[in-house]
Amino acid sequence: MQRPEAWPRPHPGEGAAAEAAAAARGGTAQGAGATEPPGLRLQEPSLYTVKAVFILDNDGHRLLAKYYDDTFPSIKEQKAFEKNVFNKTNRTDSEIAFFGGMTVVYKSSIDLFLYVVGSSQENELMLMSVLTCLFDSLNHVLRRNIEKRSLVENMDGAFLVVDEIVDGGVILENDPQQVIQKVNFRVDDSSLSEQSVAQTVAEARGLARVHSISCTGPQVLQSAKEQIKWSLLK
Repeated sequence: MQRPEAWPRPHPGEGAAAEAAAAARGGTAQGAGATEPPGLRLQEPSLYTVKAVFILDNDGHRLLAKYYDDTFPSIKEQKAFEKNVFNKTNRTDSEIAFFGGMTVVYKSSIDLFLYVVGSSQENELMLMSVLTCLFDSLNHVLRRNIEKRSLVENMDGAFLVVDEIVDGGVILENDPQQVIQKVNFRVDDSSLSEQSVAQTVAEARGLARVHSISCTGPQVLQSAKEQIKWSLLK
């Protein structure tokens, strides 16, 4: 049997001559002259992986949503898309759906549905890693109680989680432990700032009492502002 390597090969110069002849005809030589089908061309990879992240209740109503491009420029269009996705996915056991030229991965928990949306060409595993990270991070923030009431009561923390995972459609993090650490740091930093302001206001009030200054509400506030300004300049 003849080995594949033994097929007749062109003599030196034949390839160049074929290319020159094709160039003269205004084309290029590709193998036997076949052109590449347009549908087989690979798209350039993009960092903008995620189009949207949203969470709906078991009636399909929006609780949290972040969109990262202008595919749905208005809130009305966004909610219509969310409703259509919910109607297609709320009674299925699958975790992946293709809808309106987009890839949607989703997960349910009690009375919540979590969705991550990408383009039709996007890698489902990448989108699923975002969804898993979102679910696991919320599971920690909501103290293992991923349901509507708990989410509504901790909405600020939920938005922080989403922002640590995706920014402008770019995946920043898919490790829930890292997400939780960053969220805790931001919460602690915010708490310290609030405590500093409260402490300065209290000191201003105490200073007014020590010097027997009869300060009205606005006067105390102005004094607190001065204390804050000088503490920041130190």
